[in-house]
Amino acid sequence: MKLFKTLLAASALTLAAPTVMAAPAASADYAVGPQYDTTHVYVPADQFDAFVTSFSATFGGTTSKQGEFQVTPTPSLTKSQLVLTPAGTVSVFGFKTPIPTPFGDERTGYLVTDLDAAVADARKHGATRLITTFPDPIGRDVVVQWPGGVNMQLYWHTAKPNYTPLASVPENRVYLTPDAADAFVKSWTGYAHGKITADQRNAPGDEVGQPGKTIRRIAIESGYGKMLVIVSDGQLPWPYGRDMAGYNVADLTATLAKATAAGAETLVAAHAGADRQSAIVRFPGGYIAEIHQAKAP
Repeated sequence: MKLFKTLLAASALTLAAPTVMAAPAASADYAVGPQYDTTHVYVPADQFDAFVTSFSATFGGTTSKQGEFQVTPTPSLTKSQLVLTPAGTVSVFGFKTPIPTPFGDERTGYLVTDLDAAVADARKHGATRLITTFPDPIGRDVVVQWPGGVNMQLYWHTAKPNYTPLASVPENRVYLTPDAADAFVKSWTGYAHGKITADQRNAPGDEVGQPGKTIRRIAIESGYGKMLVIVSDGQLPWPYGRDMAGYNVADLTATLAKATAAGAETLVAAHAGADRQSAIVRFPGGYIAEIHQAKAP
């Protein structure tokens, strides 16, 4: 009887003890650095050199050697070149053949440390592959789509590149409606280990050509660089929504003068915004970008 009571007491203590659950392991961060993250710029082949010259003259920096490659898994041919500036890097493509789907709609290329693991993690966080992983002349690539239809390329190089850190990190400018914004932010920050540094839910719509309305501005930073998610009703006047990247410069007036001298067209004149003085320009070949000078804290 005594033994039975002892076992009963031990059992009660076991049932009363709190269950300690192991915390789920955080997913790895596959980012390499924002100097390896490139905005993809597609221009007509006959305007390729004009764009490279204009963009380089505006922001400075260097270029890689120009070449002609097949960068898609199906037959195609494109001019290709990197423009590496202190304000951000662009991958320029000037296809001489029709562009196979889904290429041409991806906004950025992000270098990762392990492509297969990064793809698996992106899918776990809500991304969809638009094309399965394929080899290119210098590595491997995949194109994924995040909630809201935000397309990106993830890539890995056979030989690890070594680029100079940026003087200022550009922002990936993502325009969404409220239907998709929260889902996208949750997916992207989960995958990228991103930190929301600002979330203004009633910012003036003047910033996107909508005076009298309000928009939401969500600023995110991660190992992949900066991102600004602009949430609106989607009724945006041209050219807002066509600017995929925002470049931070020390002197906006001087930079716009360089851009104009190099053949770029100012689409939206310099104006004051929530945290910046900004303008929107179009470079030869049609690439549209926001350029801004951040306000002092």
